Amino acid sequence: MYYVNEEQIQLRLDAIPEIAEALNKAAESWDGGVMLGMVQERALHLAIEVVTDVGSYLIDGFIMRDASSYEDIMEINHEEKVFDDEIYGALRELVGLRKPLVQEYYSWKRDELHPLTPVLPDILNGFAVQVREYVRRELGH
Repeated sequence: MYYVNEEQIQLRLDAIPEIAEALNKAAESWDGGVMLGMVQERALHLAIEVVTDVGSYLIDGFIMRDASSYEDIMEINHEEKVFDDEIYGALRELVGLRKPLVQEYYSWKRDELHPLTPVLPDILNGFAVQVREYVRRELGH
């Protein structure tokens, strides 16, 4: 029997609408200024944390193979059919931004709209739908 921490997964998935809203507003109002640059930066960072946290809960709960990196968390969940190829490609690119955002923040180009920013809200919403479907399917809800 699996122990999947559905409550913690749901808490993180529930954060997606606000993150998506921030990304949408940043993309729609982009002016290259520091304020929207920081909004984009933080929203991308939070998106990374959500998908890696949820991915880790799924790996632990469904006893999938151990992950060795953020990219590996996404790969394992994709292999287990948690989400489709389109979402996987975008999430793999997204988690690759963690090091530049968190460790190399001093060289992040805040004046540029990142290509993921305008498309990520739909990806994150699709991720949430597919994760919920996967959990329901696997746990027989």
